[in-house]
Amino acid sequence: MICLRAWLTGFAFVLAAAAVAAQSSSVTLMPAVVEAGSPELIRVATPGGAASVNGEWMGRELQFFRGRDGLAWFALAGVDVEAAVGSSALQIHLKMAGGTEQTLSQNVEIHEAHYRTGTLSVEPKFVSPGLEAMKEIDAEVALKNKVFAQSAPEPLWSGNFRAPVLAPPTDSFGTRRTFNGKLASVHKGMDFRARVGTPVHAGNSGVVLLARPLYFEGNCVAIDHGMGLYTISMHLSRIDVREGERVVKGQLVGLSGATGRVTGPHLHWAVRWEGAYLDPAKLLRMDLNAVH
Repeated sequence: MICLRAWLTGFAFVLAAAAVAAQSSSVTLMPAVVEAGSPELIRVATPGGAASVNGEWMGRELQFFRGRDGLAWFALAGVDVEAAVGSSALQIHLKMAGGTEQTLSQNVEIHEAHYRTGTLSVEPKFVSPGLEAMKEIDAEVALKNKVFAQSAPEPLWSGNFRAPVLAPPTDSFGTRRTFNGKLASVHKGMDFRARVGTPVHAGNSGVVLLARPLYFEGNCVAIDHGMGLYTISMHLSRIDVREGERVVKGQLVGLSGATGRVTGPHLHWAVRWEGAYLDPAKLLRMDLNAVH
C-alpha cells in the first residue's frame, strides 16, 4: 500500500509538473504582424526546460535551436512572398526534460504585402529559350533542388545579417514583372544598384553550396546558413569562393556584374527558407544579436 501510494504521489507530481510547463510555455512571433514575404523569428519560452523543440507551419518543418539564455528556443523561418493571405496553423512540439511531451497550437494571420508591378525588356532567349537551353535549364532545376535539400541541421549564422554590398538597394522584392510583354513572374530577391566589379560579401557565416554559372541567375553563389536558410547572390561578374567552402560574415564571395537574365549591372540577393522566398530588407532589419 505504501509503495502504491508513493507511486501515485510521484505520478501526480509528474502530471502537475507537465501542467505547469504547459501553462508557462509560450510562443511569440517577431515581427508580430506577419505578412507574405516576411521573415519571422519564432520564440518558444520554456521556463520548465525542454530537451527538444520542433514544429510545422504552412506545410514546412520548423527546426528550433536553444537560445543563449537557455530558457527559450528559436526558429528563423518565414512566409513565402506568394503565400495566400488568411489564417494559418502553427504547431510546436516540445519534448520536456522529464520525458513528457506537449503541443502548442496557434492560429497566425497572414496579411497581404503590397508590392509593385513592373515591365522589363530582356534578351529574347530569356523569355522563350530554345530546345538546348531548356535542357540546360531543366538540369539546373534538378541541381538546385538537390542543393537546397542539403542544409545543415544547426544554425551556421551568428548575429545580425549584413548587406552584401555597399550600394543603394531598391524596393524590388515582390514586384510582379512582365518580361517582353509575355512572361509574368514575381521578383523573389532584393536588387542593389551595384556597378560591375563591386565587391560582394557573405551576409553571414555558412557553407557555400553553389558557386557556378546558371542560365537565368548568371554567375551565382548560394550560401547555406543552416536549418533551411540560404542567401543567394546572382549575376556576378566573378566568383571568389568554391562549393563546400566555409565562409564568415563579410567574406568576399565575388564581384557584381550583369550575367544571366538582366537589364543591366546589379546584384540580385535572395533569401530562401525551406523553399519560401523572404524579403531580404526585412531580414537585414531583424535584431538577432541576442539570439545566437
